[in-house]
Amino acid sequence: MAKPVPKKNRTQKKVEKEKPVKLTKPKIIPVNIRKQPVKKVAKSKVLKPTKKLQKVENALEKKKPVKKKTKKERTTSEKKSEKQKEPERTFLPPPIRTVEEPKEYKTIRAEINKLQKNHFLPISVIDGIVEYAARDKKIEKKLKNIVEKALEEYTKNLIDPTEACGIIGAQSIGEPGTQMTMRTFHYAGVAEINVTLGLPRLIEIVDARSSPSTPMMNIYLRDEYRVNPDLAKEIANKIEITRLTDAADIEMDLVNITIAIKPNKKTMEKKGITIEDLLERVQSVRKLSAKIEKDSVKVTLDEPGYKILQNTNETLKNLKIKGIDGIKRVIIRKEPNEGYVIYSEGSNLKEVLDIEGVDPYRVTTNDIHAIARELGIEAARNMIIQEAYSTLSEQGLNVDMRHIMLVADVMTADGTVRAIGRHGVSGEKSSVLSRAAFEITVNHLLLASQRGESDELNGVAENIIVGQPVNLGTGAIELVMNTTKKPKKKGK
Repeated sequence: MAKPVPKKNRTQKKVEKEKPVKLTKPKIIPVNIRKQPVKKVAKSKVLKPTKKLQKVENALEKKKPVKKKTKKERTTSEKKSEKQKEPERTFLPPPIRTVEEPKEYKTIRAEINKLQKNHFLPISVIDGIVEYAARDKKIEKKLKNIVEKALEEYTKNLIDPTEACGIIGAQSIGEPGTQMTMRTFHYAGVAEINVTLGLPRLIEIVDARSSPSTPMMNIYLRDEYRVNPDLAKEIANKIEITRLTDAADIEMDLVNITIAIKPNKKTMEKKGITIEDLLERVQSVRKLSAKIEKDSVKVTLDEPGYKILQNTNETLKNLKIKGIDGIKRVIIRKEPNEGYVIYSEGSNLKEVLDIEGVDPYRVTTNDIHAIARELGIEAARNMIIQEAYSTLSEQGLNVDMRHIMLVADVMTADGTVRAIGRHGVSGEKSSVLSRAAFEITVNHLLLASQRGESDELNGVAENIIVGQPVNLGTGAIELVMNTTKKPKKKGK
């Protein structure tokens, strides 16, 4: 019989079996790696390159050969770039002042700054004085008197603190506006093109109408286009809209249920249109087929019928062959010192700017919203000032430019062209009573009471309604002198 092994011995045997397993664990591997000559590389200076080496490496990286694209890749990338590309417009950068001022100018300017002391003169005024003083040395001696006079005139023209400039501006435009004649249409120097003038035009500008009643454009040309009459005519043909009825006679054949389009050769030559162009445009209309027979275009319907024939005849009459939508008529005139200028009845600023030969910096239109869309809010502001000033001065009314500028600023203050009315500036006032004082009084008061609005009575109209002194001018000062108390004497 085999003797039973005690428990202690069993555990010892198990441990003996487990020992070789522990030895097989890869603890020796990292020790071997460390002993390899990697340490030397780590200590060497190669891993810490100097600034000069870094520069050389960067230069080498830039000069690395770029992988050439395959033909397929090129075509796909070109197509993508074509889609992304928009019609390029070249804009001239603003002129940079590189010329330094001469020493004379600097000394005069320093003298003027000394003479000003604590006062202020605009830079444009100082520049003017400097120029004149540099030219004439007699003026240079009288600099003190000149600066004093300039300061006096400048302070005269400044607005007083707490001045009601808005009301004065409104009065200065509104009062002469009532004296205007009601002549709506009038030939404004350009042959046969009607332009709205007088009071109706001023109302149009102030109301910020989405489109003027008589839209018009002055299209200036550049380089050889403004000198050569033929090139100017080409651009005019591209701009002016020509419909099928303008270039051809349309005849209906009720027996065969067909339409014959007979082109007018003279007008076709004038406009620069061929029969092939006519055919192309006619074929673009649905449910009909067209072909050239002798000197005319024959149109046959896919579904013959008298009613369909009449409808297609009407659509063909209004079919656009050439030109820009919105521009009905065009007139070319030769202006002194300008060359050929195109005047158009109708307006489409976006498409006109894309035409080659047109000067994009000087093209003008009386459609203010179109200018705001294409050229930005600053351009729209300038146009409001220009249009309002020209309509007033055309009627012989002299209004200060600064009042018109104030109106234009209020209209374009938030980045959009707003009307001065209940739909725009006046309707967006924070005061309830001033809104109610303008238009639809009851509605404003009812809405304000529903919302629970309060009025702080800061403006003019609100205080007049309530019967308080207005918070402007002398009313803005809250100084009260106490006359009851006698002033103390110095001795006591």
